[in-house]
Amino acid sequence: MPDTAAPDAPAAAANNAAWCDLVCRAARLPTTSGAGLWSTPRRSPDAYPDAVTLARGVPVAEVLAAIDDSAGASVKDSFADLDLAPHGYAVLFEAQWLSRAPGPTSAPDLPWRTVDASTLPQWLAAHGSAAITRAVLDDPGVRLLLAADGDGPLAVAALNRSRAGADPVVGVSNVQALRADPELVWRDLARVARRELGPHPLVGYESGADLVAPRAVGFEPVGGLRVWLR
Repeated sequence: MPDTAAPDAPAAAANNAAWCDLVCRAARLPTTSGAGLWSTPRRSPDAYPDAVTLARGVPVAEVLAAIDDSAGASVKDSFADLDLAPHGYAVLFEAQWLSRAPGPTSAPDLPWRTVDASTLPQWLAAHGSAAITRAVLDDPGVRLLLAADGDGPLAVAALNRSRAGADPVVGVSNVQALRADPELVWRDLARVARRELGPHPLVGYESGADLVAPRAVGFEPVGGLRVWLR
C-alpha cells in the first residue's frame, strides 16, 4: 500500500486493536493477538472492548471463549457480522470505519501540543477518562494531543501508528472538540499526524453526527462496525 493510498476496513480494525492492546498492556492486562481476533481475558478499562475482530467470519464461540464472558463484557465487531444477541449481548452502538490519504504538510491552525507525563492529568480531565495510563506515552508511535488557550482545553485527541501489512497507518481516536469547531479539529489532526508520525494514511471510526466533521475534511467510510455489550 503506497503512502497515497487510503486503507481499508481490515487495516483500520487492526490499527484500533493495536491501540486497545497498548492501553490494556499499559494497565497490566494480558492480551492475545491472532489472525482474526485481538482479546484480553480480563475486563478492559472503561470504554475499551474485551475483544476486537480482525477479519470477517470469526466464529462467535471463538470470540466468547477468549474473554471474560460475564455481565459488562464488550466486543468490537469490526465487520458487523457477528450475532451476539442469543448470548446475552445488545448492540451498544454502530459506527463507520474511516480512512483517508496522508494529511497535508501545512501547519495546523490550533495550538496543539504533545502530552507528556506532566500534562497527562490535564488531557485526562479534558477527555473525561482515566483509561490511559502514563505507560502509554512510552510508545514511540503514540501521541496524545492537547490544544489549549488561556481559557483551557480546546480539543483533545490521540494518534497511534501501526502497520497494515508492511505499511504504516496512523489511527486518529479519542477526538473531542471541546471549544473548537469539529471540522477545524479534524482538519488539523490530519496535519499534526503527518508532522508527528510521518506521511502515512489515516484511519479511525466515528458514529452518528460525529461522522460529519471528518467526512468534510477527506475521511471516507470504508465499512461498518458494531460494539456489543453484555
